Amino acid sequence: MVEERTFWLVWSQISGVGPILLKRLQQHFGTLAAAWEATPAKLREVEGFGAKTVEAVVGKRSQIDPEKFLQQHLQKNPYFWTPADAEYPRLMLETPNPPAVMYYRGKVQPQENQGITPTVGIVGTRQPSEYGIRWTRRISAALAQQGFTIVSGMADGIDTEAHRACLEVGGRTLAVFGTGVDVVYPSHNRNLYEQILSNGLALSEYSAGTPPDRTRFPARNRIIAGLSRAVLVMEAPKKSGALITAQVANDFRRDVYALSARNDDYNFHGCLNLLVQGAKPIPIELDDLLKMLGATPIKETENLGSLPLFAQCLPSNQPPLPDLEPELKQVFQVVSSEAMPFDLIIQKAGLAAGSVSSALLQLELMGLVTQLPGMRYQRC
Repeated sequence: MVEERTFWLVWSQISGVGPILLKRLQQHFGTLAAAWEATPAKLREVEGFGAKTVEAVVGKRSQIDPEKFLQQHLQKNPYFWTPADAEYPRLMLETPNPPAVMYYRGKVQPQENQGITPTVGIVGTRQPSEYGIRWTRRISAALAQQGFTIVSGMADGIDTEAHRACLEVGGRTLAVFGTGVDVVYPSHNRNLYEQILSNGLALSEYSAGTPPDRTRFPARNRIIAGLSRAVLVMEAPKKSGALITAQVANDFRRDVYALSARNDDYNFHGCLNLLVQGAKPIPIELDDLLKMLGATPIKETENLGSLPLFAQCLPSNQPPLPDLEPELKQVFQVVSSEAMPFDLIIQKAGLAAGSVSSALLQLELMGLVTQLPGMRYQRC
């Protein structure tokens, strides 16, 4: 029997059928395997499948044998996830348009894929100032030392500095490509690429050999946002691609931070606009930034040995618990009246990430818990 992941792969080969339409297909037919066998009339019942799209599907479908295509594809693309795979990054799966196929190279960290390890995107201009570089390196290194995974796009400038500073302190970083994961762009980042693979991942929704093309990079930026709990824009003029990442992160209900600078500095006009629109300013003190991201400040952990990454902040006098099912009660019991990151709730509840996520959703619907940006929760 052909696995469901194979059908995510073959459907992704049909021009005009992107992540949003694939989600609709899955919801309508139950599985993409069933959708693959659907008649043209049944396909037209799905929103977004007009006559031209259905015609393209029928024509392409007749040319593809799913099982044979998978075997051929694996020769050049041995490592990839689809939404049918348990290893597919959970944070990305929660977005409206997760890639049908996500290719990767490097070292996989299961807790990262489950959304337990905290991830922060750091993006910005390809032509940064000394000020932007200094703050990028400082913040990336500090977050990496606190156990955060740094996500960026390996472009020149801010991206490159964020990756390098993270690696220099032994941190873990993810590089999201607008090319195939085997195509290093820019080419002079070859050494950086090899370092990333040794303690992180190269990721892309494009198959091996896909060359650089400016039209692919905005789509790449949504993956950076999707994989990150929060996005930091370090330096960006008004037309910077980093602003696309920030906008998408905002749409995904992730926290957006921007580095402030002088009003007459063109390279920061994009950051200034983000701040006007409601982005949080990156504070001068790194301890304050760590608190905002939900982590224990550096000063407070200097002599605390192996305490967990996130601060323990439950009040000692919780109000009486409502009558709840055991699992809901177990989750609700650890949620504080102060905002708590999803990771900490998992740690304190002692349950699987999926069970905690389901319980939090039910508690939200019951009006007992509210979700805040950046996947943080608190009691209502």
